[in-house]
Amino acid sequence: MSITKDFRYKVAVDWEVDRITNVSSQDKPDLTVATPPEFKNGVAGVWSPEDLLVAAVASCYSVTLVAVAERRELPLHSLHVSGTGHLTARDDGRFGFVAIELTAAIRTDEQVIDAMERAAKHAGRACIVSMALDVPVHVDAEVTPVTQVLEVVA
Repeated sequence: MSITKDFRYKVAVDWEVDRITNVSSQDKPDLTVATPPEFKNGVAGVWSPEDLLVAAVASCYSVTLVAVAERRELPLHSLHVSGTGHLTARDDGRFGFVAIELTAAIRTDEQVIDAMERAAKHAGRACIVSMALDVPVHVDAEVTPVTQVLEVVA
């Protein structure tokens, strides 16, 4: 199989003060990123690199699922994904991420629930960001039907 796509994603990081940095990328809003408050001299109320990693995995899963549902012509009425990154002592003795857990709440039409569950599993395997990581990403997807509201005509 030959892959002909080749993309580059450029960012710049400028140190501001203490443990605070400014992350920028052309034509996108800047982000203030700092050491998380759990670490020495961390900053509360600011995105941390750890937050951004978990957000990257969760948002990658989300947009991948949307693309899979579109390709398979599956109606997607709503999608909410929450993520949790677990940092602790790793098997190699270093401190770091040991897992990222995603919980996806997916709403679709009742007749395609099984197909949407398959799409959700596929999205978990196809997420480019997850594939780049050295830690497992676990996805718990709950697919539920959209209940139709019947109009009452008086």
